[in-house]
Amino acid sequence: MCGIVGFVGQGNTKDILLAGLSRLEYRGYDSAGIALYSQPFTVVKAVGKLEELKKKVAADKECQLPYSMGIGHTRWATHGKASEKNAHPHLSMHKEVVLVHNGIIENFAELKNFLQEQGYSFYSDTDTEVAVNLIEYYYRKDKDILKTLFSVQKELKGSYAFAIMFQEDEKTLYAMRKDSPLIVGKGENAFYLASDVSAFLDYTKEIYPVENREILSLSEKEIHIYNKNAEEVQRSSAIAELDQSQIHKGDYLHFMEKEIFEQPKVVKDTLLYACKQENEETAGNVGNVGNSEYPEFSYEAFSMTEKDFQEISRVRVIACGSAYHAGWVLKSVCESWARVPVQVELASEFRYNHPILEKGELVISISQSGETADTLAAVKEAKKLGAKTLSIVNVKGSAIARESDFVFYTQAGPEIAVATTKAYSCQLTAGYIFSLLLAKAKGKISEEETQSLTEELFLLPGKIQQCLSFDQEILPMAKELKDADNIFFLGRGLDWAISMEGALKLKEISYIHCESYSSGELKHGTISLIEKGSPVIGLLSQEELAGKSISNIHEVRSRGAKCFAIRMEDIAIEEEDFAGSLSIPKTHPLFAGSLLVLPLQFLSYQVSLLKGFDPDKPRNLAKSVTVE
Repeated sequence: MCGIVGFVGQGNTKDILLAGLSRLEYRGYDSAGIALYSQPFTVVKAVGKLEELKKKVAADKECQLPYSMGIGHTRWATHGKASEKNAHPHLSMHKEVVLVHNGIIENFAELKNFLQEQGYSFYSDTDTEVAVNLIEYYYRKDKDILKTLFSVQKELKGSYAFAIMFQEDEKTLYAMRKDSPLIVGKGENAFYLASDVSAFLDYTKEIYPVENREILSLSEKEIHIYNKNAEEVQRSSAIAELDQSQIHKGDYLHFMEKEIFEQPKVVKDTLLYACKQENEETAGNVGNVGNSEYPEFSYEAFSMTEKDFQEISRVRVIACGSAYHAGWVLKSVCESWARVPVQVELASEFRYNHPILEKGELVISISQSGETADTLAAVKEAKKLGAKTLSIVNVKGSAIARESDFVFYTQAGPEIAVATTKAYSCQLTAGYIFSLLLAKAKGKISEEETQSLTEELFLLPGKIQQCLSFDQEILPMAKELKDADNIFFLGRGLDWAISMEGALKLKEISYIHCESYSSGELKHGTISLIEKGSPVIGLLSQEELAGKSISNIHEVRSRGAKCFAIRMEDIAIEEEDFAGSLSIPKTHPLFAGSLLVLPLQFLSYQVSLLKGFDPDKPRNLAKSVTVE
């Protein structure tokens, strides 16, 4: 949610800022703007898509001049509606400071009242304008930029990542952060600043992570980093693990399509990471049908020891959206193998449910970005209550990873499309591995069973590859569903957990109302919604429950529903009962979700295209939800 870019040095500042903002569009936004260092600052803002800002910049003569420093932002409206006055960058009242901001200033109302008493007036409805005026207020008192920023740091409550320019310092870009992501890139005679490394990956891969509560100054050739005690920190740069090919669509029409097709590789990479074997040579030899030798999963992949696993008496999963659905799959698998009770909760509700955590309870947070505000807050609450915390995240060094006692990094790589696909599949894989290790540590499964399940897991990438053929096979079903007003998903057990993700995917990018129901609940109210022509998608991968689910489908069909089936290949159905069906390759029933989700992802993608929507950028949604 929201994106920051900044640049100082030798280069075409305007174009670098706009290119960086283009890379950050996936985060979600409803307005955008840039500020270029000049006297006074040159600020251009626009509501709507980035193309609107680019048009305004191209038409502005001031923007065509050479500049050596600038900042930019894509805003997602929180305080105040989407409008030009509320868009970033924000200027201070005396126009001495300009900044962009990600996050939420929780005490902005109190600070605003204080500033108004000092004679400040405000043109916007945002908390950000309060922050920039507070900076100016202290700067006019102290006339010392660093002292000003440390003073402001003590006053602000909430989360923020700031990129700041001062009128009286034409050569230095300043930044500070707390609980919102920020990273620096080092170029040739230049420094880049962004909320995501992808914003400047076309220019450099040399990076400096910015830690919590740090303040930094960037000039053409120098970087200075200060900790919360105002002490300068010496930090070496690192090389970003991403490359340009990972942030470009290549030959694919959309990032979502590309990311669906990347799933065999990223699932394999996640499996290998869990074995602490990440080299390409090993990767090429694992997961082929007929290969009977597989590496062992390592407790260390979760930053844990076997003893840590043995001490777990209960598990609490906290997550949001698709990650929450992955938690339900983890529950099914973990309870089946390890016989350890698992509770799954929405992270946004966790703190307000007066949670009771027992001794030995492990709290697992799942988040793609590792910056999800609700999940981060829930992790902090769990730690406050004395629980050990494990995070399953996709971004190294992210806020949730740093806050947690233990961490497992999924190997999905950058995911640009807002609707998650490959990151979700990697979360499922991480859940399988965690459950297997817990069962092994608890002595609930034999060595032979462990080897058999490990082998089946390493066969998954190949079976996911087979499911990529659904790209075109799903089209007839997509055409049948594209004009529906309501679509129902039915499943039992693990199938219901996967149907929740299928319904979410379809509603996210096609804007069709979709709901997922446990088939067994039909008689308790849901069946009243069924009428002639109601589309119903049944998931059938659990042999012990398939007969019951098929009976439930007969019930809705007898009331006029148009039924579709996605099933494991060895589960028999009467084809005439269904308007369409697809079968996935046979796998262990508890791993079926990794295959069932492929046709559901393709279905949502194809329906979105048939309806003329952009599947990568669904309305009103953001990739990284960094505010509650």
